[in-house]
Amino acid sequence: MALAVAVRLGDDPPMRRADRLFLIIHALRGRRTALRARQLAGTLGVSLRTVYRDVADLQRSGVPIEGEAGVGYVLRKGSDIPPLMFSADELEALVVGTRFVRAFAGLRLAEGAQTALLKIEAVLPPELRERSARTRIFAPVWHDQYRSDYAARIDGLHAAIVANQVLQLEYCDEGGLTSTREIEPLCLAFWGSKWTLGAWCRLRQGFRNFRPDRIVASAPTGEVFVETAERSLASYLRAVGGSRADLS
Repeated sequence: MALAVAVRLGDDPPMRRADRLFLIIHALRGRRTALRARQLAGTLGVSLRTVYRDVADLQRSGVPIEGEAGVGYVLRKGSDIPPLMFSADELEALVVGTRFVRAFAGLRLAEGAQTALLKIEAVLPPELRERSARTRIFAPVWHDQYRSDYAARIDGLHAAIVANQVLQLEYCDEGGLTSTREIEPLCLAFWGSKWTLGAWCRLRQGFRNFRPDRIVASAPTGEVFVETAERSLASYLRAVGGSRADLS
């Protein structure tokens, strides 16, 4: 079941090769009979040739897969891949964290968190996998246009941070006044109910926090900035009286 769900999530865009290799190993775990390459190909949505190549690469890298094309594949007896070991509390923290990311972060991070959890659950012992489904801490996701637009905005700001893109903002402050800013975005922080964007503001020549929900419009200028000692994430954190740990 976990294999099928993970594959469906990976169909669009096309599944990464690393994900495909992981799912092949997972499909072979605990089997007593050989799994035919054609069945693997159908489940993964790839050609037989791709399955043959992937299995051969896994074998060359030391994964103990036995079998051949036309016969099927099994993991060598007694050499199963050991599961990830988590305590019940650690696993519950991962599940709850994933739910919060889905509810409050951008769509890209939400999808990444969900896929990561599927991979973790795929290799858990049954008793821990059942525990992950029983946690009673939820973060409901509201599927409306505002949520979709806001998640897309968080995605855009996150992408700009990663790419060191200078952004031009139309920003509305608490008093309702709108101004145009050029900023060098450095980090996003979530404070339980609101996000803030930490950045160097070229208009004010200093570090500022911007609320994404008050950004009227934003667009990359095409310029890429380089962090300096005075205008870096570390400098921003010192200026706001925190540290990276405080925001993690």
